[in-house]
Amino acid sequence: MPICGKPLLAWSIKHAQESKYVDSVWVSSDDDNILSVAKAFGAEVIKRPSSLAGDQASSESAWIHAADYLEKHGNQIEFMIGMQATSPIRGEDDLDDAVIKMRNEDLDSLLSVCKIEDFFNWRMGDNGPESINYDYKDRKPRQAIETRYLENGSFYIFKPDLLRKANNRLAGKIGLHLMDRYKMFQIDNLEDVALCEAILIGYGFLEKHN
Repeated sequence: MPICGKPLLAWSIKHAQESKYVDSVWVSSDDDNILSVAKAFGAEVIKRPSSLAGDQASSESAWIHAADYLEKHGNQIEFMIGMQATSPIRGEDDLDDAVIKMRNEDLDSLLSVCKIEDFFNWRMGDNGPESINYDYKDRKPRQAIETRYLENGSFYIFKPDLLRKANNRLAGKIGLHLMDRYKMFQIDNLEDVALCEAILIGYGFLEKHN
C-alpha cells in the first residue's frame, strides 16, 4: 500500500533507521513480497514460519521467534522495539525519547500512548446508554475529568527475556511514552489512507523524510 509515494512499511523502517539508539532494523514476515520491500528500503529480514503468520498468531509469537533468531546469530539485545507498520506517523524523536525513558526510569517495557482529551465517554449498558468517566446527573467541568491515555499501537519496547517469560509485550515495570494526538491515526481501513496522507503532508513529514 503506497502512502505518500512510499510503501506503508517503508515509513516504519525509516523511523527506526533514523533513531540514534536502534542498532539494527529487522522485518519479520512469511510473505516474500513484503520481505523484498523491506530489503529495498535497507532493513534486514527474518522469514517467519507460516504457523506464526496467520490471523490467530499473536505479535508476541513473532517477536519471540525474531528474538530467538537474532540471539542465535550472535546478536545481543538490550531492548526490542516492536513497531506496527500500520502506523506511519511518528515524530523524529519519538523512538529516541522512549528509549531514554526506558533507561532513565529502569523500565522493563513501554507502550506509546496519546492523551485522551476531556471527552465525556459513554457505553451501551444492559439498560441503555451509560456514562463512563463522569456522572451525567452531576456534570462537572471538563477540567475535573481524570486524565486517561489511549494505547495508540505505534510501538512497544520490551526486554526479550520478559517477553518470553510473560508471553506478553508488557510486563514488569511498565512506562508510557506520550505522543501528540495527531500521531495516533493508523491504517486499519482503506479510508484511513487519505487521512494519514493528509496528516503527513500537513505536518511536514514529506519534507523531513524525502
